[in-house]
Amino acid sequence: MTPHPDTLTTEDGRNALRMERRLAHPPKKVWAAITTPEHLAQWFPSEVTVELRPGGAIGFLFPGEAEPGMTGTVTDADEPHVFAFTWGEDHLRWEITPDGDGSLLTLVHTFGDRFGAASFASGWHVCITALAQLLDGRAPDVEGDRAGTLHEAYVERFGLAAGTVEDTADGPRIRFERQLVRPAGTVWDLLTGGGTPEAGAPAPEGFTAPVAPAGPVVEVRAPELLVYAWHSEGEVRWELGQGTGHGPRLVLTQTGPADLDTRAALDSWRQRIEHLAARLQES
Repeated sequence: MTPHPDTLTTEDGRNALRMERRLAHPPKKVWAAITTPEHLAQWFPSEVTVELRPGGAIGFLFPGEAEPGMTGTVTDADEPHVFAFTWGEDHLRWEITPDGDGSLLTLVHTFGDRFGAASFASGWHVCITALAQLLDGRAPDVEGDRAGTLHEAYVERFGLAAGTVEDTADGPRIRFERQLVRPAGTVWDLLTGGGTPEAGAPAPEGFTAPVAPAGPVVEVRAPELLVYAWHSEGEVRWELGQGTGHGPRLVLTQTGPADLDTRAALDSWRQRIEHLAARLQES
């Protein structure tokens, strides 16, 4: 499955994901499917309770929760054209416009976490596909991107695989941030080769790259953190923290020395992370 030509723009630290889909149903029918709790429960990521009016409360009940763990406020409720609401710190705007004998559904999701964009886009792609199936009278498939293929296509489309170079007192720092598609334990097992890294021992090969050969492990906390010294003036740090979607957020940094070939480092680590991402899709 490949993504539609969706877009991601950034302004003043906020990101806007825009997705358009044509649905073979009139606006009134689409409106009911995106605003009625019993319909939402069949394709939306959570159960929803909503006061369908501007200023009304909206709550999101995810599986395993006894009560809504996240709430928001309805900002627009213009039947059958616009339904919009806050979702925590995010904002979702659903716009329905007539398109021949059907409708054009446009979603604009505004949020702060740029590196979560591939999770959001692949998730909404699956949800809107399930919405279309529901409208067509078919059983919605809400499982969708099981292998993470769609997620990784969005990573590439939105330019989320690129690293950055930061200037620090210890020299340049290479930094990559990447949302992964499998649990942290699975990622850790691939990186360690199933072994148990220990402080003072050489870093496992999975954590290294040609630009930063294995040095002694400085700090390790499975399955969240491994830091190793690769140079008398530098270190490599792998962190697996809380993420969006089904996996952890990887933050990888390499610091120092002052004469670090940053272009080579960026290329080397990008290849290393792409290799990891490909193996995760296979696992």
